[in-house]
Amino acid sequence: MSDQDPLDGTDLPSAPAARRRDLEGGRAAPLRQVEKEFSAFYRENTRQLVGFLINQGAAVSAAADIVQDTMLKAYEHWNHLREPRAWAHTVASRELARRIASVEENPVEQIPEPTSLLSDPDAIAEWEDRYDLLPLLRSLPPRQRQVLAWTLDGFTPGDIAAQLRITSEAVRSNLRKARRAAAAYLKAREGEE
Repeated sequence: MSDQDPLDGTDLPSAPAARRRDLEGGRAAPLRQVEKEFSAFYRENTRQLVGFLINQGAAVSAAADIVQDTMLKAYEHWNHLREPRAWAHTVASRELARRIASVEENPVEQIPEPTSLLSDPDAIAEWEDRYDLLPLLRSLPPRQRQVLAWTLDGFTPGDIAAQLRITSEAVRSNLRKARRAAAAYLKAREGEE
């Protein structure tokens, strides 16, 4: 059974019984408060998380699918998350990496159905054309693209290093290389115009 969020019209899954326990002392947390907190988190972070995955090379429909799965997992573990935004970025990024590394192909005969994240599937190409830096991001090596995507979402090199389990220096090095590639890309583009 699901409840509809009156603020945005999207369906929210009913909270599992295990989520009704507060982390402190096992007291029952008001279910509605948990749903409000998660709903606010969902609205504030979903579109940004989709963009984060697109910046790492995901197709719009795949990014939307991964984000929905990630948000469902976040809801299931909500009371145990210390840094939900970083957690969601990490989970989504790892799922994207698994999908990229997978040798399975998912041929699509039809355009994906509209969702709240992807309201007009026909407009995907138009949307991608508006974001001039997508070709640049897609041309970067995977680690540089990943680090740059985290940076564009406001994470510091220390935060990124902790989430990706690499050194801060490796983050800074990849970020430096990505910035050089971006500068060269923009300079070449200016020369074309």
